[in-house]
Amino acid sequence: MMETTLPEQSTWKTVSSWTAAIIVAIFFLAAGLWKITDPQGAAVKLAQAKVPESLSLAGAVGFGIAETLAGVMLLVPGFRRWGAIITSLLLCAFIIFIGIHYTELRGADCSCFPWLKRAVGPGFFAGDGALLLLAIIAGIWGRASSGFRSALAVLGAVVVFAGVSFGINATRHTGTKAPVTLTTMDGKSIPISEGKVFVYFFNPQCMHCLEAGRKLAAMKWGDTKFIGIPTENPQFGGWFMGKAGLTGLGPVAREVESMKKLFPFDLPPAGVAIENGYSKAILLQFEDKEPAATLTRLGFAH
Repeated sequence: MMETTLPEQSTWKTVSSWTAAIIVAIFFLAAGLWKITDPQGAAVKLAQAKVPESLSLAGAVGFGIAETLAGVMLLVPGFRRWGAIITSLLLCAFIIFIGIHYTELRGADCSCFPWLKRAVGPGFFAGDGALLLLAIIAGIWGRASSGFRSALAVLGAVVVFAGVSFGINATRHTGTKAPVTLTTMDGKSIPISEGKVFVYFFNPQCMHCLEAGRKLAAMKWGDTKFIGIPTENPQFGGWFMGKAGLTGLGPVAREVESMKKLFPFDLPPAGVAIENGYSKAILLQFEDKEPAATLTRLGFAH
């Protein structure tokens, strides 16, 4: 009796462990690889989730490495328990962090998994709780982990991949050719192929954009041209520029779609620094010392 029962139980646990591991690995690999391949975009998401902006970029890279490593380990039977421990710790930390900021974040988009759109609410905790349960099942019913040196080699490969990806992203849009001109809301043409030009993307109904705009208005721009482009409700672009104190700095243009294709970003506020017709940097961080630090370093404003 013992000889027939034990193998059946072992097979059932093995199948459950594999199923749980694959499900959790899919989520964590998607989240981790997204952060590694788009650290700037992920940093913006983290900042919107109340992570201090000064730590958001490092957090995006660090979480991306940890999530990718955990996802890979879950798929390797010899590393599965270690992967389950890492995913469980990450999920617990995330649940606790969102719980602390629940009042501020309730209803806000929480897209830590890029293709899964969800808002902070009771369903968020249920979803992450289910993933935590699956991670525990994958670890408990998986075999004991071994091969510490091999695991370190996997970590090293993920870190190298993250470093290469970060370097590529840092220079990806540097040197991108900008349009020769932009068009104002009243149809006038603005040349932007010579000298320094800063284009500020904003949503007129976004309070974060308004705060960022006021910071920009307080800077000294010298001979840098300043142009605002609303991402939504363009009819309120002029009103927003006045509200933020930006009216005297420059006009409002309307080529949001074509500019976003050249200089992609997720949500405003965002900006692009252009010099002699080519981009110098895309700015996505607008809290703490940014974007003043970057604009000063580039010589666009101070």
